[in-house]
Amino acid sequence: MRLENVIALTDAKLLNKPSISSFNSISLKLSSLKRGDLFIANNPQDIQEAIRLGAYGVIFDSQANISDVEIAWMHVSSVKDALSKILRFHLLNKNISIYECDEITLKLATQITSSKEVVAIGGNIYDAFEILWNNNHVSLLLFLDSFKYKNIFISVKVFPKITPCKINIIEQTLFETSFIYDNIFYERKLLSPFFIPYLENILQLFKNEKIQYNISSFNIKNHFQAVFINNNLEEKEFGTSEKVLIFEPSFQPVLSQIEFLKRQAGWAKIIYIIPAYRQNKFTDLTNILTYNTKLDIINIIKTVDFHFALIAEQNALLLKENLIIKQPKQLTLDL
Repeated sequence: MRLENVIALTDAKLLNKPSISSFNSISLKLSSLKRGDLFIANNPQDIQEAIRLGAYGVIFDSQANISDVEIAWMHVSSVKDALSKILRFHLLNKNISIYECDEITLKLATQITSSKEVVAIGGNIYDAFEILWNNNHVSLLLFLDSFKYKNIFISVKVFPKITPCKINIIEQTLFETSFIYDNIFYERKLLSPFFIPYLENILQLFKNEKIQYNISSFNIKNHFQAVFINNNLEEKEFGTSEKVLIFEPSFQPVLSQIEFLKRQAGWAKIIYIIPAYRQNKFTDLTNILTYNTKLDIINIIKTVDFHFALIAEQNALLLKENLIIKQPKQLTLDL
């Protein structure tokens, strides 16, 4: 990439008159930096090491001492913004189908395919750059709806909402499903029926985009995660207790999960434990309990009677954080 193009793309201010006029590639990490590269300095402390390794130019948004006048020193208002503009230009002529999706769909997609043609962007702009910059295989890109730098994508397609790729459920519990898809029977998969509509959508997308997939063995962890416990809050084997904690680390699917539980387990005592600052989202629901701290959650599940407790914006590590405080035994005097 030519120096003048980098300056035009990023609105950078060139602070010196370098002898170089182009760069071989662009690097964010010292570990991948090669001689002749342009270094994007996310951490200003890495600049001098980048120069020692042979960087021909540096983009930075903080103060820096020009220690080598032969290379290009470019100051920008924001390294992240500059990087997003470079990545947008890089993707401009790529033949990639790009879709925005929710977190559950993104995780399911990565579970059922190992194709190099599919990439998932769920983190920050630095992660996106590392995934996309030198990837010549990608034909399908999925990005999380909370991704802040959507401007790097020139054209985003509409994710299929109505799908003929129907899954025929043969038997189900709240946390397991036996189903038929494409004339193949999948018995007692550790997949809640709650996830079936998400799976149908991603399967339809993969068929449309001619992406290979495999649904014979996968397990979507963390979301709607069931942990069976006894009255002492000790974890039991799957299916061996009448008391279940259901952990959901994200807020986005919680309302849908509440409706699913009301529909599928109307016979049960169900409580919904949500962060106190989210309380105004649940004004029309009963059995809503709120928490400010993790200890509040422990106190609720120790004192409230329930069959299922859906715990929003938490994961199962909560039970391993030594929050379950046992009452000390009282000393007695035997006469």
